[in-house]
Amino acid sequence: MFTDKTIGVIGTGNMGEVMLRGLLTADTTDRAHLLATEMLSDRRTFIAETYGIEVGTDNAAMVRRCDIVLLAVKPQNIDKVLLELVEVVDETKLLISIAAGITTEFIASFYPNRDVRIVRVMPNAPALVLTGAAALYPGSHATERDLKLAVGIFETTGKTVVVSNEALMDVVTGLSGSGPAFVFMMIEALSDAGVQMGLARKVANLLAAQTVYGAAKMFLETGRHAGELRDLVATPGGTTFAGLRALEKGVFRSTIMDAVEAAAKKSVELGKK
Repeated sequence: MFTDKTIGVIGTGNMGEVMLRGLLTADTTDRAHLLATEMLSDRRTFIAETYGIEVGTDNAAMVRRCDIVLLAVKPQNIDKVLLELVEVVDETKLLISIAAGITTEFIASFYPNRDVRIVRVMPNAPALVLTGAAALYPGSHATERDLKLAVGIFETTGKTVVVSNEALMDVVTGLSGSGPAFVFMMIEALSDAGVQMGLARKVANLLAAQTVYGAAKMFLETGRHAGELRDLVATPGGTTFAGLRALEKGVFRSTIMDAVEAAAKKSVELGKK
């Protein structure tokens, strides 16, 4: 998907930079149609030199020139940014927000009597290596075309899904938004176990990470149920069954489910604040 629409990114932290890189890598747009704002001077210079785009400090001035605006700011800063844009956001702009816990209704409340088009997105950290997972929810005034554009933008950094109920975005935050941290902890634990039993750390790290990567790739590409694939690995009476039994004793499955639920509830709290 190539678009000649001008895209502006407010905030070039980790995720903002990822979006810039993804858009340019996938040839979704060209540098002349890609703008950004950044408050930190050193960061501004880095982004401008690395990606060859115009980077400023005036959010409102940039938005005036844009068709699509990506709000890549932290939830605690979103209200300040939205207030800055009161005079320039109208029905001609598509706002795409990746602020965790912030609803489309909250964003729209800053622009009363205007049918502002908003798409809420929850990306995740693996977007840093262009293998992310992002869920999207279109606000009440977003069109099918708007959603298609937003999906195209986030497909440059990985896989996308569209949810039909905004409340589910908090669940997405707990699952795929926070999930990478849970997986990193699992990789660390697998590696620690290998080291404890004699493997060199470098070897254990590689085996643990590649095992998780390979299992995920196998699951996605075969389309088979996770339980079915587990049974392929677990020979009756074998080593894997012994390990699975130990996991069940440690309520592994319930612990993971509890972690996702806790993260999702925290997302709801952030939205309320």
